[in-house]
Amino acid sequence: MIHQSTAQVPQPDNTRAAPQTIAADRLVLRPIRRSDAGLLRLYAGDRRVAEGTRSIPHPLPPGATEAFVERACSDRADEDVWIMDGTAHGSAEVIGVISLKPLDREQSQIGYWVAPAFWNTGFASEALRAIIAANPHKARTLFAEVFQDNPVSARVLTNCGFEFLGDAEAHSVARGATVPTWTYVRKM
Repeated sequence: MIHQSTAQVPQPDNTRAAPQTIAADRLVLRPIRRSDAGLLRLYAGDRRVAEGTRSIPHPLPPGATEAFVERACSDRADEDVWIMDGTAHGSAEVIGVISLKPLDREQSQIGYWVAPAFWNTGFASEALRAIIAANPHKARTLFAEVFQDNPVSARVLTNCGFEFLGDAEAHSVARGATVPTWTYVRKM
């Protein structure tokens, strides 16, 4: 006969604190809020934004944005997500998104997108510099990748101290294809 104990086995605590607010010159990086869903849906629904990412589908299905917001707001989220918010400086409430996903060995993967209305304004570089300065994960190494047909995002990375690591490829949901990428690294 097998005897099963009724004692509770301690489970690891996988909860994470909400990301901190990080100030930059013309914007604030703040945790995502449920009220951001409308503008996120508008911007992420743009084919140009979706095709610049691995994970945003196009066309954007109903509920996809709300599901993203719920995952990002969860205390069990696997990455920290910030909204690029320009309201304190007279700009838009949602300019874009920047995220940081912890990896092993004190490394993190950074990702970002900016709404097309704010392209070529320096907001991506400013947000990236703020994340690097704050280093909320206390990472020793940051990684980033961009699709090879997006040299502007590659320039943002190199202007912020990232170095080219190599070529790779990644699947883009919006494109329904595997796309060549450039991978970058930044030692902290």
